[in-house]
Amino acid sequence: MQLFAEKIRRLRFSWNRRPLTEGDFYRLCKRFRVTVTEMPLRTEGFYYCMKGRHFIAIDSKLHGQQKLFVMFHELAHFLMHTPEDGVTANFYGVGKKTRKEAEADAFALCAILPKNWIEHRTPYEISDEEGISAAIVAERLAVYATYGI
Repeated sequence: MQLFAEKIRRLRFSWNRRPLTEGDFYRLCKRFRVTVTEMPLRTEGFYYCMKGRHFIAIDSKLHGQQKLFVMFHELAHFLMHTPEDGVTANFYGVGKKTRKEAEADAFALCAILPKNWIEHRTPYEISDEEGISAAIVAERLAVYATYGI
């Protein structure tokens, strides 16, 4: 996971230093030429690559922190798991929890809840003051405890 964190830091955006927003997500997608589509889906979101072009689809029924989490989860697949060639797709929440899915979850959690929030605020403060669900705060604390990021 440390190689993962280092690779992300080299991209030079504020990941894990401040809470990233939907605007940040769209700016990053534009920077990396990832096409984003929001539409009604049967899954919350997915990333796919076809003929060298990159796409993220997000379920248009999602809102708030869940939407933000899925957006950054799918962006992580692009940043960390882009295929060498061929066609690939990664679907959020579908199938077994693989290393790639765990990395994408960790990326999204750190995008939403930066390290300094975890180190200097209580889970209650984060949940109460920022309106972030206790479940997401608990997952983020587990990533911090396990990997130190």
